[in-house]
Amino acid sequence: MSERVPATQAAPATPVRVQRRRRGLLRTYLTPKQAIPRSARLVLGIGSFVVIITLWSVGSVLIDNPLFLPSIPRVGTAWIDMWQHQHFLDDVAWSTFRIVAGFLIAAAMAVPLGLLMGSFEVVRSFFQPPINAIRYMPASAFIVLLIVLLGLGEEEKLTLIWIGVFFQLVLMVMDIAHRVPDEMLNVAYTLGASRWKVFYKVFLPATFPEVVDALRITIGWAWTYLIVAELLGAERGIGTFIIISERFLRMDRIIAAIITIGILGLITDTIFGLIHRWAFPYVEKVHA
Repeated sequence: MSERVPATQAAPATPVRVQRRRRGLLRTYLTPKQAIPRSARLVLGIGSFVVIITLWSVGSVLIDNPLFLPSIPRVGTAWIDMWQHQHFLDDVAWSTFRIVAGFLIAAAMAVPLGLLMGSFEVVRSFFQPPINAIRYMPASAFIVLLIVLLGLGEEEKLTLIWIGVFFQLVLMVMDIAHRVPDEMLNVAYTLGASRWKVFYKVFLPATFPEVVDALRITIGWAWTYLIVAELLGAERGIGTFIIISERFLRMDRIIAAIITIGILGLITDTIFGLIHRWAFPYVEKVHA
């Protein structure tokens, strides 16, 4: 009987093959708009936080002064104490309420107006010049005026958030609506669709995915204006907590409060990302 031929073993990796593999990896990771493996995205994302934590740890050791840069364990202990004994949950609840209320008011006004401005030149010609001018005015510059007109109540804080979000968002939505291809609408008209059907069957589905992205971006700005609003005259809120901590030189609490804002921002960003994936699964999107 003839002897069996042993199974062919994988050829050892030669320097040439190793070099080709490295070149392939470089093409994958350094080619513009080229997708990379999900595991690589996860590692890189975690790695960025590791770098920040490492720099923070080294900096706190080198400075060795908790008044300027407290260590991570010190901030963690302060963060736990804030939730347990400093009524920080009430501050977070008040800030979240102001963000949601102010942002929803701004979005409810900006999105319809932006769609109209992007669709009808007569509307755009009337509204765009003053909106363009006002959007360059810092929202914080209106604080004194708002205090005089509205006092130090919730109206002043919600209005400041509205100013910070509305004028930027309305122009973003206008640009989104204006970029809808005319050919897409003309095809629908050619197929016999009425103006109303073209509007809600073609135009709105074409704009809404990017509108959700615009909302996702501008809610981050809302957090910035919220803290500015709470620095003056608020009884509760994360901004108020930061001011009180500054009076007692509690840098650990200040950093913990800032990190809390970042966590809340990541939560809202994740919510918008999930809404986008659920509502528009057909839209190709940058991984977040």
